[in-house]
Amino acid sequence: MNDFNASLEAFWNTLEGWLEGLIANLPNIILAVLVLVASIFLSRFVKKYAGKVVSRFSRNQTINGLLANIITSGFLIVMLFIVLGILGLDRALTSLLAGAGVVGLAVGLAVQEPLMNLFSGILMSTKSLYNVGDLIETNGYFGKIKKVNLRSTILEQLSGEEVLLPNKSIIQNPLTNYTVSGRRRLALSCGISYGEDLEKVRSVTVKAVEDNVDYDERFPVEFYYDGYGDSSINFIVRFWLADITQKGLLAAQSESVIAIKKAFDQNDIMIPFPIRTLDFGIKGGEKLNTMLKASAMNGKE
Repeated sequence: MNDFNASLEAFWNTLEGWLEGLIANLPNIILAVLVLVASIFLSRFVKKYAGKVVSRFSRNQTINGLLANIITSGFLIVMLFIVLGILGLDRALTSLLAGAGVVGLAVGLAVQEPLMNLFSGILMSTKSLYNVGDLIETNGYFGKIKKVNLRSTILEQLSGEEVLLPNKSIIQNPLTNYTVSGRRRLALSCGISYGEDLEKVRSVTVKAVEDNVDYDERFPVEFYYDGYGDSSINFIVRFWLADITQKGLLAAQSESVIAIKKAFDQNDIMIPFPIRTLDFGIKGGEKLNTMLKASAMNGKE
């Protein structure tokens, strides 16, 4: 019975101590509650203002929303630490930070790859490497950007397949953007026989392109001889496209091939084909006339 009374007395003493502590800390508790409520209320304005600031540097709404949320979360964390400081929970705060550091290290190692893709996506958005609809070539793939999110980029190839590329692989490898500059040039290689008038070939080729191909007339059609082939003198004709899409490039390429071939036919300019000489009289083999005679004799038999 005495043990029970002692336990009951200790219990009431503990409650009395808590009540005294609560009364003593009541001003701090009220202040902490007010600061916490004010922080939650102000976080809405922080998020709105952060979104406006971030949108000045990036046009990607997904990235903008993420950065605004990160800034808002940072604001709330700071205010939470202030609230804990008002309540005198400094030791708890220190323990919390230490625990968060250990846990953060473990989580960081576990999610290193997703985080790398995330930060790569943010960096690509701020640098404006490309936008949805751009025609690009990277990591051995060629096509249009269909969608960009925080972890990956979806590339639609010209044959219709979709490729999911991690943002990390894009930012760490070369990328060619055929859209961002607004210009694209086509270079077409061809060859003519050694007996042709080279100046005439140049004028006929340039005129054929100018009269029949839809090109950007702000820039002249360029023609260059680039060397001697086995059976031809080779040249390159190049011009800037009026339509920089892949369809426009293929159409201009097709029309220029037709126009140049037709112009060469009209001006008796020959595009040579490879010539091979077959020698049946080599040492150790049979001569062609011997083989023909043997074939004729076998036919008579």
